[in-house]
Amino acid sequence: MSDDSHSLRSGGLTATVKAHGAELCSLKDGGGVEFVWQAGPEWPRHAPLLFPIVGRLAKDELRHRGKTYRMTQHGFARDSRFAWAERGESRCTLVLQDSETTRALYPFAFRLTAIYTLDDAGLDLTLTIANTGKETLPVSIGGHPAFNWPLQPGLAKESCALTFAGAESSPVRRLEGGLLRPATEPSPVKGAVLPLSESLFRDDAVIFDRIESNAVRYAASSGPWLKMSWRGFRELGVWSKPSGAPFLCIEPWRGYASPAGFDGEFSDKPGLMHIAPGAEESLSFRIEVGSS
Repeated sequence: MSDDSHSLRSGGLTATVKAHGAELCSLKDGGGVEFVWQAGPEWPRHAPLLFPIVGRLAKDELRHRGKTYRMTQHGFARDSRFAWAERGESRCTLVLQDSETTRALYPFAFRLTAIYTLDDAGLDLTLTIANTGKETLPVSIGGHPAFNWPLQPGLAKESCALTFAGAESSPVRRLEGGLLRPATEPSPVKGAVLPLSESLFRDDAVIFDRIESNAVRYAASSGPWLKMSWRGFRELGVWSKPSGAPFLCIEPWRGYASPAGFDGEFSDKPGLMHIAPGAEESLSFRIEVGSS
């Protein structure tokens, strides 16, 4: 059994998780269809965890009680090695705790636990953030799973769409220089359907900061499909490389990039959770897969 990764099995499904970043790097159905992007040259990741921030801070600087810390985009969890706490046939648990290294970037005590559970229909990921310190923990967290686009080789990218659980008419947000633009934009969703095309990502991610749905289906008219549902997350990002790349990221978030012009204390940044000492917050998302 490798210390670097662990494979899960249930029914015909298999999944592989790495200790580096507690990152999902494969999810296959019984027919061997791979749903997760295999970290090609266009983007070298699969499904990183975003913690303790989602997006960017202005100048990559976190300010807390008169000190400035360097915190780069999406935080450090995705580049940290998690410890295995459990490794079973269909479930594994990984843990990241604050250390001298993390406190040099983020001066707070925490424990982040990631539990992957595979069943015959899909994969669950539960993320729990515990405040192990003596002051309020200001924090964000997000998923960033990348899926093959299209899911079936040979299909046109434009044949794929996202279908939300309900209509999504609220305006969306966009980024400029990695920061949240002040103005909203009309939703590109038509009713409950978001048609997919490379041009959708010319202005980086599409950010649903007033998402009504808690689930979305990603599919073409036939072939493999996946459904992502989430609990505890309040925002959703949809992203691909603006230059075009064969993957699509569907990202449940609790938090988002700093608004352009915000340059205050980190704890005052919009979108954060504030977890009391000794308390914890759990959020989860599920990826179901199939073929039609």
